[in-house]
Amino acid sequence: MERNEIVSEISISEMTGLRIGNAQNDEAKTGVTALLFEHGARVGVDVSGGGPASRETRLLEPLTADNPINAIVLSGGSAYGLAAADGVMRYLEERGIGYDTGFAKVPLVCQSCIYDLGTGRADVRPDADMGYAACEDAEKNCPKCGGAGAGCGATVGKLYGMERASKSGLGIHAVQAGNLRMAAVVVVNALGDIFDPDSGKKLAGLRTEDGGSFADTRRELYKISRQTDLFAGNTTIGAVITNGKFSKAEMSKIASMARNGYARCINPVGTMADGDTIYAASIGETAADINVAGTLAAEVMAEAIKKAVKAI
Repeated sequence: MERNEIVSEISISEMTGLRIGNAQNDEAKTGVTALLFEHGARVGVDVSGGGPASRETRLLEPLTADNPINAIVLSGGSAYGLAAADGVMRYLEERGIGYDTGFAKVPLVCQSCIYDLGTGRADVRPDADMGYAACEDAEKNCPKCGGAGAGCGATVGKLYGMERASKSGLGIHAVQAGNLRMAAVVVVNALGDIFDPDSGKKLAGLRTEDGGSFADTRRELYKISRQTDLFAGNTTIGAVITNGKFSKAEMSKIASMARNGYARCINPVGTMADGDTIYAASIGETAADINVAGTLAAEVMAEAIKKAVKAI
Protein backbone atom coordinates (compact mmCIF):
# COMPACT_ATOMS: atom_id res chain seq x y z
CA MET A 1 0.00 0.00 0.00
CA GLU A 2 1.29 3.44 -0.91
CA ARG A 3 2.02 5.83 1.94
CA ASN A 4 -0.53 8.37 0.68
CA GLU A 5 -3.24 5.74 1.09
CA ILE A 6 -2.34 5.42 4.77
CA VAL A 7 -1.62 9.03 5.70
CA SER A 8 -3.91 11.83 4.52
CA GLU A 9 -3.67 15.58 4.97
CA ILE A 10 -6.26 17.27 7.17
CA SER A 11 -6.97 20.85 8.20
CA ILE A 12 -5.29 22.09 11.35
CA SER A 13 -8.78 23.03 12.56
CA GLU A 14 -9.58 19.30 12.80
CA MET A 15 -7.18 18.99 15.74
CA THR A 16 -9.86 18.98 18.46
CA GLY A 17 -8.77 20.91 21.54
CA LEU A 18 -6.26 23.13 19.70
CA ARG A 19 -6.73 26.70 18.53
CA ILE A 20 -4.03 28.72 16.76
CA GLY A 21 -3.90 32.47 16.24
CA ASN A 22 -1.48 35.01 14.77
CA ALA A 23 -0.75 38.67 15.35
CA GLN A 24 2.03 40.71 13.79
CA ASN A 25 3.42 44.14 13.02
CA ASP A 26 4.02 44.02 9.30
CA GLU A 27 6.09 47.22 9.26
CA ALA A 28 8.42 46.12 12.06
CA LYS A 29 8.51 42.51 10.74
CA THR A 30 7.79 40.71 13.98
CA GLY A 31 4.87 38.79 15.43
CA VAL A 32 3.32 36.14 17.66
CA THR A 33 1.73 32.74 17.08
CA ALA A 34 -0.31 31.37 20.00
CA LEU A 35 -1.29 27.71 20.39
CA LEU A 36 -4.10 27.39 22.92
CA PHE A 37 -5.08 24.03 24.42
CA GLU A 38 -8.74 24.18 25.37
CA HIS A 39 -8.51 21.25 27.80
CA GLY A 40 -4.81 21.45 28.64
CA ALA A 41 -2.01 19.35 27.15
CA ARG A 42 0.73 16.98 28.23
CA VAL A 43 3.82 18.62 26.75
CA GLY A 44 7.45 17.62 26.26
CA VAL A 45 10.30 19.52 24.65
CA ASP A 46 13.52 19.01 22.72
CA VAL A 47 16.15 21.77 22.64
CA SER A 48 18.96 21.09 20.15
CA GLY A 49 20.25 24.57 19.38
CA GLY A 50 22.91 26.51 21.23
CA GLY A 51 21.05 29.75 21.92
CA PRO A 52 17.36 29.29 22.79
CA ALA A 53 15.24 32.16 24.09
CA SER A 54 12.55 30.42 26.10
CA ARG A 55 10.09 30.61 28.99
CA GLU A 56 8.88 27.92 31.40
CA THR A 57 10.51 25.04 29.51
CA ARG A 58 11.56 23.51 32.85
CA LEU A 59 7.88 22.75 33.41
CA LEU A 60 8.19 20.13 30.68
CA GLU A 61 10.90 18.04 32.32
CA PRO A 62 9.74 14.58 33.48
CA LEU A 63 10.77 15.29 37.09
CA THR A 64 8.56 18.38 37.45
CA ALA A 65 4.87 18.38 38.41
CA ASP A 66 2.62 16.78 35.81
CA ASN A 67 0.29 19.74 35.33
CA PRO A 68 -1.46 20.40 32.01
CA ILE A 69 0.01 23.17 29.87
CA ASN A 70 -2.51 25.77 28.70
CA ALA A 71 -0.61 27.39 25.82
CA ILE A 72 2.56 27.45 23.76
CA VAL A 73 3.70 30.78 22.35
CA LEU A 74 6.05 31.22 19.39
CA SER A 75 7.26 34.74 18.76
CA GLY A 76 9.80 37.07 17.28
CA GLY A 77 11.69 39.71 19.23
CA SER A 78 14.48 37.54 20.64
CA ALA A 79 14.40 37.49 24.46
CA TYR A 80 12.40 40.74 24.43
CA GLY A 81 9.55 38.83 22.79
CA LEU A 82 9.04 36.74 25.92
CA ALA A 83 6.78 39.56 27.09
CA ALA A 84 4.12 38.25 24.68
CA ALA A 85 3.32 35.43 27.10
CA ASP A 86 2.05 38.01 29.61
CA GLY A 87 -0.76 38.85 27.22
CA VAL A 88 -1.54 35.18 26.67
CA MET A 89 -1.73 34.68 30.44
CA ARG A 90 -4.06 37.66 30.75
CA TYR A 91 -6.34 36.27 28.04
CA LEU A 92 -6.49 32.85 29.72
CA GLU A 93 -6.94 34.28 33.23
CA GLU A 94 -9.92 36.33 32.07
CA ARG A 95 -11.55 33.07 30.99
CA GLY A 96 -10.81 31.22 34.21
CA ILE A 97 -8.14 28.99 32.65
CA GLY A 98 -5.05 27.95 34.59
CA TYR A 99 -3.67 25.96 37.49
CA ASP A 100 -5.79 26.55 40.56
CA THR A 101 -3.48 27.60 43.41
CA GLY A 102 -6.35 28.27 45.79
CA PHE A 103 -5.89 32.03 45.55
CA ALA A 104 -5.74 32.48 41.79
CA LYS A 105 -5.68 30.44 38.62
CA VAL A 106 -2.22 30.64 37.06
CA PRO A 107 -2.11 29.80 33.34
CA LEU A 108 0.84 27.58 32.42
CA VAL A 109 2.36 29.05 29.28
CA CYS A 110 5.59 28.02 27.55
CA GLN A 111 7.29 30.15 24.93
CA SER A 112 10.19 30.25 22.49
CA CYS A 113 11.39 33.18 20.39
CA ILE A 114 13.27 33.74 17.16
CA TYR A 115 15.74 36.54 16.59
CA ASP A 116 14.22 38.89 14.00
CA LEU A 117 15.60 42.22 15.24
CA GLY A 118 17.70 42.58 12.09
CA THR A 119 14.79 42.09 9.69
CA GLY A 120 12.54 45.07 10.32
CA ARG A 121 12.78 47.40 13.31
CA ALA A 122 14.94 46.34 16.23
CA ASP A 123 13.10 48.68 18.63
CA VAL A 124 9.66 47.10 18.05
CA ARG A 125 9.13 43.68 19.59
CA PRO A 126 6.17 41.47 20.47
CA ASP A 127 4.59 42.57 23.74
CA ALA A 128 1.69 41.55 25.95
CA ASP A 129 -0.86 43.29 23.71
CA MET A 130 0.37 41.37 20.67
CA GLY A 131 0.21 38.11 22.61
CA TYR A 132 -3.37 38.92 23.63
CA ALA A 133 -4.26 39.75 20.01
CA ALA A 134 -2.90 36.39 18.85
CA CYS A 135 -5.22 34.68 21.35
CA GLU A 136 -8.18 36.66 20.03
CA ASP A 137 -7.25 35.58 16.51
CA ALA A 138 -7.18 31.97 17.74
CA GLU A 139 -10.93 32.25 18.32
CA LYS A 140 -11.30 32.13 14.51
CA ASN A 141 -8.81 29.22 14.34
CA CYS A 142 -7.88 29.88 10.71
CA PRO A 143 -4.13 30.57 10.91
CA LYS A 144 -2.21 31.49 7.77
CA CYS A 145 1.22 30.23 6.73
CA GLY A 146 4.08 32.35 5.41
CA GLY A 147 4.78 35.84 6.72
CA ALA A 148 2.18 35.67 9.48
CA GLY A 149 2.48 35.65 13.24
CA ALA A 150 5.89 34.62 14.53
CA GLY A 151 6.97 34.00 10.95
CA CYS A 152 6.61 37.66 9.96
CA GLY A 153 10.33 38.41 10.32
CA ALA A 154 11.79 34.94 9.72
CA THR A 155 14.72 34.48 7.32
CA VAL A 156 17.13 31.68 6.40
CA GLY A 157 20.63 31.34 4.97
CA LYS A 158 22.26 34.04 7.11
CA LEU A 159 25.89 32.94 7.20
CA TYR A 160 26.93 36.21 5.57
CA GLY A 161 24.26 38.40 7.11
CA MET A 162 20.86 39.64 6.04
CA GLU A 163 22.04 40.95 2.67
CA ARG A 164 22.31 37.43 1.27
CA ALA A 165 19.53 35.74 3.25
CA SER A 166 16.15 34.52 1.98
CA LYS A 167 12.72 35.28 3.42
CA SER A 168 11.03 32.48 5.32
CA GLY A 169 8.00 32.26 7.58
CA LEU A 170 5.46 30.17 9.47
CA GLY A 171 4.57 26.65 8.33
CA ILE A 172 1.56 24.54 9.38
CA HIS A 173 0.74 20.98 8.34
CA ALA A 174 -1.57 18.28 9.74
CA VAL A 175 -2.28 14.65 8.82
CA GLN A 176 -4.27 11.63 9.91
CA ALA A 177 -3.18 7.97 9.90
CA GLY A 178 -6.05 5.78 11.01
CA ASN A 179 -7.33 7.36 14.22
CA LEU A 180 -4.03 9.09 14.96
CA ARG A 181 -3.74 12.76 14.09
CA MET A 182 -0.54 14.78 14.06
CA ALA A 183 0.10 18.45 13.30
CA ALA A 184 3.17 20.65 13.15
CA VAL A 185 3.57 24.41 13.52
CA VAL A 186 7.04 25.81 12.83
CA VAL A 187 8.82 29.15 12.44
CA VAL A 188 11.82 28.64 10.16
CA ASN A 189 14.57 31.14 10.97
CA ALA A 190 17.68 29.06 10.32
CA LEU A 191 21.36 29.67 9.69
CA GLY A 192 21.23 26.92 7.08
CA ASP A 193 19.55 26.37 3.73
CA ILE A 194 16.11 24.78 3.25
CA PHE A 195 15.60 21.71 1.07
CA ASP A 196 12.76 19.52 -0.13
CA PRO A 197 13.89 16.12 1.25
CA ASP A 198 11.96 14.20 -1.42
CA SER A 199 13.51 15.90 -4.44
CA GLY A 200 16.68 17.36 -2.92
CA LYS A 201 15.74 20.74 -4.40
CA LYS A 202 16.89 23.81 -2.51
CA LEU A 203 13.88 25.95 -1.63
CA ALA A 204 15.49 28.89 0.19
CA GLY A 205 18.74 29.93 1.81
CA LEU A 206 22.03 31.70 1.29
CA ARG A 207 22.22 33.63 -1.98
CA THR A 208 25.22 34.36 -4.15
CA GLU A 209 26.82 37.80 -3.96
CA ASP A 210 24.93 38.96 -7.05
CA GLY A 211 21.67 37.56 -5.66
CA GLY A 212 20.97 35.64 -8.83
CA SER A 213 21.05 32.12 -7.42
CA PHE A 214 21.63 30.09 -4.28
CA ALA A 215 25.01 29.56 -2.68
CA ASP A 216 25.75 26.55 -0.44
CA THR A 217 25.87 27.42 3.26
CA ARG A 218 27.50 24.12 4.16
CA ARG A 219 30.36 24.60 1.68
CA GLU A 220 30.83 28.19 2.79
CA LEU A 221 30.88 27.07 6.42
CA TYR A 222 33.69 24.62 5.68
CA LYS A 223 35.83 27.51 4.49
CA ILE A 224 35.95 28.89 8.02
CA SER A 225 39.31 27.73 9.35
CA ARG A 226 39.16 29.06 12.91
CA GLN A 227 36.57 29.51 15.63
CA THR A 228 34.19 32.22 14.55
CA ASP A 229 31.16 33.92 16.06
CA LEU A 230 28.47 32.91 13.59
CA PHE A 231 25.71 34.81 15.36
CA ALA A 232 23.31 36.15 12.79
CA GLY A 233 20.02 35.68 14.63
CA ASN A 234 18.96 32.10 13.94
CA THR A 235 16.42 29.79 15.56
CA THR A 236 13.87 27.35 14.19
CA ILE A 237 11.10 26.90 16.73
CA GLY A 238 8.00 24.78 16.48
CA ALA A 239 5.60 22.29 17.95
CA VAL A 240 4.00 19.00 17.04
CA ILE A 241 0.55 18.27 18.38
CA THR A 242 -1.20 14.90 18.49
CA ASN A 243 -4.46 13.36 19.64
CA GLY A 244 -2.42 10.34 20.74
CA LYS A 245 -2.41 9.61 24.46
CA PHE A 246 1.14 9.96 25.75
CA SER A 247 2.81 11.07 28.97
CA LYS A 248 4.96 14.18 29.32
CA ALA A 249 8.11 12.05 29.16
CA GLU A 250 6.89 10.24 26.04
CA MET A 251 6.09 13.57 24.42
CA SER A 252 9.71 14.65 24.97
CA LYS A 253 10.80 11.56 23.04
CA ILE A 254 8.35 12.40 20.26
CA ALA A 255 9.74 15.94 20.20
CA SER A 256 13.27 14.55 19.77
CA MET A 257 12.07 12.32 16.92
CA ALA A 258 10.35 15.31 15.30
CA ARG A 259 13.80 16.92 15.17
CA ASN A 260 14.53 14.54 12.28
CA GLY A 261 12.21 16.76 10.25
CA TYR A 262 14.63 19.63 10.87
CA ALA A 263 17.56 17.50 9.76
CA ARG A 264 15.82 16.44 6.54
CA CYS A 265 15.06 19.99 5.46
CA ILE A 266 17.68 22.30 7.01
CA ASN A 267 21.42 22.08 6.39
CA PRO A 268 23.40 22.89 8.49
CA VAL A 269 21.09 22.66 11.51
CA GLY A 270 21.33 22.65 15.30
CA THR A 271 24.50 24.72 15.36
CA MET A 272 25.63 26.88 18.27
CA ALA A 273 24.34 29.82 16.22
CA ASP A 274 20.81 28.35 16.27
CA GLY A 275 18.38 28.10 19.17
CA ASP A 276 16.37 25.22 17.74
CA THR A 277 13.48 24.06 19.95
CA ILE A 278 10.54 21.70 19.40
CA TYR A 279 7.58 21.29 21.73
CA ALA A 280 5.37 18.20 21.53
CA ALA A 281 1.84 18.26 22.92
CA SER A 282 -0.66 15.47 23.55
CA ILE A 283 -4.26 16.74 23.49
CA GLY A 284 -6.22 13.50 23.06
CA GLU A 285 -6.86 10.03 24.38
CA THR A 286 -6.28 7.98 21.21
CA ALA A 287 -4.21 4.86 21.85
CA ALA A 288 -1.09 4.93 19.67
CA ASP A 289 2.42 3.51 19.44
CA ILE A 290 5.13 6.02 20.34
CA ASN A 291 7.35 4.89 17.45
CA VAL A 292 4.55 5.48 14.96
CA ALA A 293 3.77 8.88 16.49
CA GLY A 294 7.42 9.98 16.51
CA THR A 295 7.99 8.88 12.92
CA LEU A 296 4.85 10.69 11.81
CA ALA A 297 5.89 13.80 13.77
CA ALA A 298 9.13 14.02 11.80
CA GLU A 299 7.29 13.75 8.48
CA VAL A 300 4.71 16.36 9.44
CA MET A 301 7.43 18.71 10.67
CA ALA A 302 9.30 18.40 7.37
CA GLU A 303 6.14 19.27 5.44
CA ALA A 304 5.52 22.28 7.67
CA ILE A 305 9.08 23.53 7.09
CA LYS A 306 8.55 23.33 3.33
CA LYS A 307 5.32 25.28 3.63
CA ALA A 308 7.06 27.96 5.70
CA VAL A 309 9.23 28.93 2.73
CA LYS A 310 6.86 28.08 -0.10
CA ALA A 311 4.08 30.28 1.32
CA ILE A 312 6.22 33.42 1.07
